[in-house]
Amino acid sequence: MEKLLDRGSKLASRKSAVKSPDKSDLWGISSSFDIYNCTPDTIRSADKIKQFVLELCDLIEMKRFGETVVVHFGEDEKVAGYSMMQLIETSLISAHFANLTNAIYLDVFSCKAYDVKAVEEFATKFFGGSHCVTHTTCRY
Repeated sequence: MEKLLDRGSKLASRKSAVKSPDKSDLWGISSSFDIYNCTPDTIRSADKIKQFVLELCDLIEMKRFGETVVVHFGEDEKVAGYSMMQLIETSLISAHFANLTNAIYLDVFSCKAYDVKAVEEFATKFFGGSHCVTHTTCRY
């Protein structure tokens, strides 16, 4: 039974239809970071993007698997920009860098825990963004 506070400030009780996951059952963390108003020269530099990946992996203690892939594409100006992918031993880091809006759409998925706030702060600062919207999902 779990206790709930109803609108009348009276305690009510009900059976939970959904089992709350135990943290020991956590399989992975998936986070998306939408970073806005980034420095144009930085998000348009393959070398800077690769440097970011190296520093990010060091920061969150993820072991890279293979080289960072950075490819520029997009005939439509709305989606034109670099895309990045870095395999890590515990899963994947990827991003798209949108030239038109100077925004970054970064995703980090790992079955090893990492500090989501540290990723948000580091990525926003590295790319000179004004703000970041972060969404995190725990995978069980």
